[in-house]
Amino acid sequence: MSDRIVRAISTDGMVQAAAICSRDLVERARNIHNLSPTATAALGRALSGASMMGNALKGRGASVTLQFKGSGPLGTVLAVSDAEGNVRGYVGNPQVDLPLRSDGKLDVGAAVGHEGTLTVIKDLNMRDPYVGTVDLLGGEIAEDIAGYFVESEQIPTACALGVLVDRDRSIRSAGGYLIQLMPGATEDTIVKVEGGIMAAGAVSALLEKDPDPEHLLRTVMSDFELKILESDPVEYRCYCSRDRVERALISLGAEELEGILRDQGRCQMTCQFCDAVYEFSGEELQALIDGLNRK
Repeated sequence: MSDRIVRAISTDGMVQAAAICSRDLVERARNIHNLSPTATAALGRALSGASMMGNALKGRGASVTLQFKGSGPLGTVLAVSDAEGNVRGYVGNPQVDLPLRSDGKLDVGAAVGHEGTLTVIKDLNMRDPYVGTVDLLGGEIAEDIAGYFVESEQIPTACALGVLVDRDRSIRSAGGYLIQLMPGATEDTIVKVEGGIMAAGAVSALLEKDPDPEHLLRTVMSDFELKILESDPVEYRCYCSRDRVERALISLGAEELEGILRDQGRCQMTCQFCDAVYEFSGEELQALIDGLNRK
């Protein structure tokens, strides 16, 4: 099954939810960045969470960025989603790997860092983007995303994200869910949500058995009647291009470009999201400089 997001609401209108199967896009990220298993799990969780958040925006050209800056050796973990849920991202130190936790699981929390911040940037094509920053709750990604919604948007939220890495480092399963209470939700609703989450178990194991995100939602929310609102395909998608890189070089200004030409004789730019390399010869740099000087 290809990667997909399913969105639903309970028929009583008290709970909205989304679930994603993201195995293919996490595998693509792993291959692009040559990630260690721990880095794969961290970035895979962040990409899955960002995809569900971006898919909820729906505004044309809108995007959401999750930036985890923790005290751990991974450095920055960054994931960006467009309004369809297509994502791209990277980690600061992709080769970092740590010993397994005592329960045999990848130690994402220690790799990201138990202390630090999560910054969420929502660009809704308005004058200024919305920016919210919260303290990390442990660096495990899912709990930190839930904490952001509770603290910054006052939305009671449960989030679970999982990435199951095989012995050959390929992805066996990946994805997760995001469940949010609507205004007016009662204590009984909260108990039913919590009970369903506890009974369902680990999200990566559920997706390994059945990669259908709708099945995941119905399993976790088994005590609710659900109305499926939509089902959308998602993928790892980078929007870089030679034209965009050229515009970025032009934004440096003639003086900066002259310095690059003088010191290096040429320029090589690598996209952080897809590792595509764009090369500009000395003649091409000089043409950019001439164009700036004519203005």
